Amino acid sequence: MIRVCLIGIGKTGKEIAKLVSQRSDMKLVSAICSPGSNKKHKDLGEVIGINETGIRIEEANKLGESILRCKPDVVIDFSSPEATLKNAEIVSKMKVNMVIGTTGFSELALKRLEHLTVSNNIGIVYAPNITLGVNVMMILTKLASVLLNNYDFQISEIHHRNKKDIPSGTALKIRKEIEDGLVYQGKDIFQEKIPINSVRAGGVVGKHEVLIVGENDCITISHESYSRKVFAAGAIYAVNFIQDKIGFYEMRDVLCLSKVIEDLYKGENKQNFNNIEEIAAVDMEGDSMAVDNIC
Repeated sequence: MIRVCLIGIGKTGKEIAKLVSQRSDMKLVSAICSPGSNKKHKDLGEVIGINETGIRIEEANKLGESILRCKPDVVIDFSSPEATLKNAEIVSKMKVNMVIGTTGFSELALKRLEHLTVSNNIGIVYAPNITLGVNVMMILTKLASVLLNNYDFQISEIHHRNKKDIPSGTALKIRKEIEDGLVYQGKDIFQEKIPINSVRAGGVVGKHEVLIVGENDCITISHESYSRKVFAAGAIYAVNFIQDKIGFYEMRDVLCLSKVIEDLYKGENKQNFNNIEEIAAVDMEGDSMAVDNIC
């Protein structure tokens, strides 16, 4: 039984709490909200719309006390960049592993998170792009940048009006994957950055699209999340992965996608696909990916 502490009881946090509460192999032992939140001291069940859980939501300034009392195996953090860094300092010193789905970190902040895994001998999954579908999209996009390195690439993303980081962490990661593919082929990526067009409007959960344009054809790779349930499913998979590991990981490590692609061409892919069946079954309920070739 994996004991889980959840930090961040927003829309995604609520879906994570619901999904964990339904599982027989995990148990929510504590829930943490931001300072001053109206959720503090409420039973978690009341906040997420299920029966009473006996878990009283605590403020972030009580995080250390909560970990000592509840002894979680893994902490899931979906809060804010500033809060997550503070939380990670506390959690890592207490030798508890983390899944971080927070977005909007600077490069320096990410280096700090990675350093915590070394200095405190713990494991962290950093997963701003936590769904299975968007990670498959990244592999396809990177492959396209290697094979179609003379094409032009553009990225667009749209999210709900309250999402603060622009561009999204996923869009920045997609650009990095494209750049890595181009560098692999000896291209100079420093002359001009691959453009990202960002839109914040309405209640859109999240959509990313990569336009790959040549002289005579165009390929579009797109991914759209219909529900935050896909984020919750990814978080559960990451918890299972990181519970007994040390080091700094991303979702591509969690899902073994590079190994899946490698083994696919060797004809040895059955076991790897079995490993991701569980998350795929849940993930695709609220997830859509399309690859179009327009001539």
